[in-house]
Amino acid sequence: MAAAGAGGGLGATAGAAAAAGTATETAIEDLPADVLALVLRRLDGASLAAVGCACSGFRALAADPATWRALCLAMWPSIRDVPSLRGGGHRALFADAFPFPAASVPPGAPPPRALPARLVSAVDLHHGGACILSRVVETDAASGWFLGSPFRVDALVQEGFSAPTPVAPADLALSWILVDPATGRALNASSRCPVSVDRKWLTGDAVARFAVALGGGVALEAAVVCDERYGHVREVSLCAEDGDGGSVSGRDALAAVAAAMAGARRGHRGAEGEARLRYEEFVRGKRARNEWKARREGMLDLCCSGVGAAAFLGFLVMLTLR
Repeated sequence: MAAAGAGGGLGATAGAAAAAGTATETAIEDLPADVLALVLRRLDGASLAAVGCACSGFRALAADPATWRALCLAMWPSIRDVPSLRGGGHRALFADAFPFPAASVPPGAPPPRALPARLVSAVDLHHGGACILSRVVETDAASGWFLGSPFRVDALVQEGFSAPTPVAPADLALSWILVDPATGRALNASSRCPVSVDRKWLTGDAVARFAVALGGGVALEAAVVCDERYGHVREVSLCAEDGDGGSVSGRDALAAVAAAMAGARRGHRGAEGEARLRYEEFVRGKRARNEWKARREGMLDLCCSGVGAAAFLGFLVMLTLR
């Protein structure tokens, strides 16, 4: 009887302990803050921002400037050399530069109050997952020459460089971030993967194009010119074109860039594919307009030829009747 009573007592004690253990399960919020910080540093930017919306405790941890700086430097090594970002601002930079800009301008949206007086380009070129170019280019955007000339920023020209392995244009990945130092706003100015690869058989060069469509019928297009035979990258540049395929002046391109910096972003999943579709739609519209212009010019040429032929025949008839 005593043994049975003792067994019953142990069973009751074990049951109580199990119940107590169930009632005191450790939640993720109970982990030490330094452990949670180490876990959050392993997340990508989108996941880190989502975790910061879960609760006030996670929001404070997800706002750690050191975490956002490390994340930005891992994605864009050139950001290290951008003077306006030293000491902070990396979370705002990621929110601006990681998503793609919206390709539409809301109806009645006011034009930008002031154009950027200086642009900072942070350019990172990767091949096969390895960074082969990381450079910061500062552009004086207030000069009359820049405002009146076609928009163009060169990150690499003339000198070029040779990659460790032969360059395959389709395996290139480009990040071109435009930063306005005066406002601190940034813009993703290129697609991460090539939207097209054109080969120049005469010179043996290949041109990988990275593009995003902005509002107002303007697209930014970054071009990487490389020699596939020797793995030599010759040129990395950024230009702007309009819906007719023509060049856009520096003033008009700056207005489109400033509007895109202040506008909405496309940061949801599948944004890369959506940005590519928007650019393809932009290209189709440009091709359709060019074909219409070609047909119109052909009709005008035909009419001019007909008028000229009629005038010539009339002149011949007049000479005959005389």
